[in-house]
Amino acid sequence: METITTNFSDFQQFIKKYRNDIFLLCDENTEKFCLPKILKEVPYLADCQKITIKSGEEHKTLETITQIWRFLTENGAKRTSLLVNIGGGAVCDLGGFAAATFKRGMDFANIPTTLLAAVDAAVGGKTGFNFFGYKNEIGAFAEPKAVFINIDFFKTLNTEDIFSGYAEMLKYGYISSKNLLDETFALENTLSFRLKGEIACKQQPISPVGRNDIEKIILQNLEIKQHYLKIDKFDKKERKALNFGHTFGHAFEAFSHKTDKPLLHGQAVAWGMVCELLLSHILLNFSKEEVLRLLYFVKENYPALNFSCKNSQEIFDIMQHDKKNSSNEINFTLLADIGEVRINQNAKKAQILECLDFLC
Repeated sequence: METITTNFSDFQQFIKKYRNDIFLLCDENTEKFCLPKILKEVPYLADCQKITIKSGEEHKTLETITQIWRFLTENGAKRTSLLVNIGGGAVCDLGGFAAATFKRGMDFANIPTTLLAAVDAAVGGKTGFNFFGYKNEIGAFAEPKAVFINIDFFKTLNTEDIFSGYAEMLKYGYISSKNLLDETFALENTLSFRLKGEIACKQQPISPVGRNDIEKIILQNLEIKQHYLKIDKFDKKERKALNFGHTFGHAFEAFSHKTDKPLLHGQAVAWGMVCELLLSHILLNFSKEEVLRLLYFVKENYPALNFSCKNSQEIFDIMQHDKKNSSNEINFTLLADIGEVRINQNAKKAQILECLDFLC
């Protein structure tokens, strides 16, 4: 990756080297709420060809990828072109995969417009789409050439979307240090995450102090992610630390999309971290008090999981299909303590079902 920046002028300087050979990818929401601000601040993009896709995880499909490929082909995109993905995690994943596979690979840049995308999908080089009911079943490793982060976009998010990204920020604290974890928990009050009734985040001004705090922690999160990228780009060993909370989390997310109450990615990961901290307590003697700290926080701020004990076997079956597994074992990233990561941890089926029963 060439650059991560929070400055509009830096991003404009980066894209100028592509001259007029730039294409924009938005979804219906980012075209309406975010693109006008980007074009105002980066007028160099005003004359670029633009494709708009449908928003939502349910459209993270091969059909949407085909739509993007067709657009690039019909509008003369080349391997030397740049695709700028403007949106949340789904747009970054879809656009990244489409670019990585078009003509065997064209450059792309990400402008994440959600907190979740800023700390997760926009950086890291994992691209892909959902297939046959499984999350990111088809994908490729491909790093963006640049990432531009502007937290003003987060003002358009509702409370659920803010908390979805916040879960991934907590993950970085757990795998890094108690100090970062405590600072991240403190952000809840700094950024007025607890909103009353149906008040949207865009009606809650972010103070200069709060803005500095969130930018600082987001950049710390990305430094942690880039550290793992440098030593383990293809997720073979050390980078698996970033999977904490995701083995249970992806299963919860996949199962929820079979119900009438689908979970956002970060909501599922929040509950996934609860389960994986509990499993860490069972297998590695992780602090019971820290398990309860997260449990109470997630219960208060995230929607309850829509499953009962009779669904535990189905969730276990989904976990068995997780791409992080090896042989016939389900792989977990667990913690011996905050910041003490243990990758490639296996658990007995009874222990996994015990964690699911605990939530039920």
